[in-house]
Amino acid sequence: MSRHTIQAGAPSRVDHDERMNIQEIVDEVVSGTPAVDWSVRIGERAAHQPERRLRTASVGKLLLLIETARRIGDGRPDPAEPLAKDPALAVADSGLWQHLSVPALPIADLAVLVAAVSDNFATNVLLGRIGLRPPADLAAELGLRETALLDFVRRKRAPTDPPTLSWGTAGDLAALMSGLARGSVVSPAVSARVDSWLATGVDLSMVASGFDLDPLAHTDGALRNKTGTDDGVRADLGHVGPKAYAVLANWNPDQGDRTAEVMSGVRSIGRAMAKSATNP
Repeated sequence: MSRHTIQAGAPSRVDHDERMNIQEIVDEVVSGTPAVDWSVRIGERAAHQPERRLRTASVGKLLLLIETARRIGDGRPDPAEPLAKDPALAVADSGLWQHLSVPALPIADLAVLVAAVSDNFATNVLLGRIGLRPPADLAAELGLRETALLDFVRRKRAPTDPPTLSWGTAGDLAALMSGLARGSVVSPAVSARVDSWLATGVDLSMVASGFDLDPLAHTDGALRNKTGTDDGVRADLGHVGPKAYAVLANWNPDQGDRTAEVMSGVRSIGRAMAKSATNP
């Protein structure tokens, strides 16, 4: 497979006031949450330690989706190939398949479940078919230096398991979303397929909340995103038209719950982005 390196493209014109405004909001959020580690990249408009690697929870599932789309484009596997529920791969929390009676679903439908509701059961079954190594190789081919899907979703992590489901940097992840927006991730067809899956995503609770979209009906709009949530982790990356972003936050949950202040911060960033989008 040929190498397809992602490069974050700078817009042809960046409004100075817009850039400063969003950077100021990011700086305020970071300074107001000293117990939180942040990695932020919002196009060429704002950044905070974009090369800092943080835990990203379900964000790593995006690499599985891209690898699945690439393989479908190569004709292996057939997107209609059914994959059965495997009780050994069942994990609760996020997802719908655990609540459905259907015992098997086509690969393409499992990808939609992963993109739409970050379905853990669908993720593990799809990973069982694709494997962990191919998404890792794909990340390297795409030039993602500090971003990886490390493991299956697990009920509980043992000391011998990878320490987290995935990790990444805002720089890597914003570049990845920029590539999807441009159609340059692997190929235009692969990028379009992944983008169509991401269009079904229902979690608009973080940065994406600033755009006031209907979380259940926004496939015709310009927003695409993927989120990650775990104890001490909030992450949201996406693109709005050609403009890409990634906002990652980590904290130590044993030293206090920072969820409210982090969610307030990421939503403030989202509102600033939405305001700049409507006032170019």
